[in-house]
Amino acid sequence: MSALDAAAAVCVALGAGFFWTGTLGLLRFPDAYSRLHALTKADTLGLGLIVLGLCLRAPTLALVFKLIFIWLLSLLAGATNSYLIAQSARRREAALREGAPYVGTPHGGAPYSGTSYGGTSYSGTPYGEAPHG
Repeated sequence: MSALDAAAAVCVALGAGFFWTGTLGLLRFPDAYSRLHALTKADTLGLGLIVLGLCLRAPTLALVFKLIFIWLLSLLAGATNSYLIAQSARRREAALREGAPYVGTPHGGAPYSGTSYGGTSYSGTPYGEAPHG
């Protein structure tokens, strides 16, 4: 076994490990947002490592470009799908697990309290936005 074969095998094995980790996150995390984050990140990196491993063993340069193109399409599709799923969950007001911080809130990421930041209370909507009609 050459060093190139070993590097390809390591990349494919690591990629499969990231897929396994993403699946575990999907099954174990408590809310839709955490599951989506774990699955999107781990599967994107896992596919990248598997494509790298396959590129190391590809017999032609054309096949390398095809594999990279497929990975780039997967990156675009994964980002788009995760955005749409998160937007749908937010519109349905899917709750975070109890006590989870909203990252990027004006008050440093403290858990949502049910009041807006402009003085008006919109209980039940994150970030103090008016409910969608």
